[in-house]
Amino acid sequence: MKTLALRLMRASGIFSLTRALSARQARALMYHNFCGDEDEGKEAVSVSAALTQFEYLRRHYRVVPLSHLVERVKSDEPLERGMVALTVDDGRRNFYEVLFPLLTKLELPATFFVVSSFIRGEDWIWTDKVLWLSEQPTRPVELSPERIDHFFQKLNLLGPEARDKQIGAISKQMSVPVPRTPPAKYAPCSWNELREMADSGLVEIGSHTVGHPILSSITDEECWKELTVSRQQIEEGMGRKVNLFCFPNGTSVDFRSSQVALVRDAGYTSAVLATFGLVNHGTDVYRLPRIGVAGSTDDLIFAKHLDGVEYYQARLQKLLRPGNVSR
Repeated sequence: MKTLALRLMRASGIFSLTRALSARQARALMYHNFCGDEDEGKEAVSVSAALTQFEYLRRHYRVVPLSHLVERVKSDEPLERGMVALTVDDGRRNFYEVLFPLLTKLELPATFFVVSSFIRGEDWIWTDKVLWLSEQPTRPVELSPERIDHFFQKLNLLGPEARDKQIGAISKQMSVPVPRTPPAKYAPCSWNELREMADSGLVEIGSHTVGHPILSSITDEECWKELTVSRQQIEEGMGRKVNLFCFPNGTSVDFRSSQVALVRDAGYTSAVLATFGLVNHGTDVYRLPRIGVAGSTDDLIFAKHLDGVEYYQARLQKLLRPGNVSR
């Protein structure tokens, strides 16, 4: 029924209307994983799904580097119509293998936020370890599809040491040791691959911390190290300056206001979140909202979020809440 309602809304011109009404507001899209069509699944965006989405972008929007979007937000000039920035989190090699060839073919820019210890081969991302454990036949109920989000929420409240102990305890309970190096599905890009993509002029590289901790679970002193050491490591590995930052997990409870100030003090020019929203001149460039993208070859849901339907629905619901309606 929801799909039918959305199709009726699009056929009646509502998608076109909200797209026009929000044309002077920019969008930042948030991706994580990519795969070939033969491995298509809900956790990753396949080649076919990405092509469908990018063709929709090319018809209705203009894809720009995130740094350009930030410059326009900071300027006194009106935002250009239909600006969209593509962003990808974590640093997995499937960006290089799957997405980069599409970006090159279509000449689309993107920003890739990487976890520096992951790229350096020192460890793999703890969230991926949990996902890998959830794929094993002996997984406990905590890692079932119905419960895993709740398990992640619990882990997000723990500091890195306590979190890793919890993951180790689950691994021991399952009698399944977590591999020292990540399986191919969760492998990182190499420095050479990152440099190749940056040299193309299409890919900006940003920091996603050293070890992907939830910043609200660590002290400000520890946060400063995550910000400055990751930037130093990426700049040394890339031979390029790093100006953009991405908050791990990135919801409103995953960081403190003092840590937003630290991002600025560390020399970054902007930072992105994982909270839904559009970008305008009033948006804090250190709290840029993004639109999360899932893998589907049907552009209906993609268009709903991108064209502003979801945005205006949320505004209308807020307006109609008890206490907000004039009597």
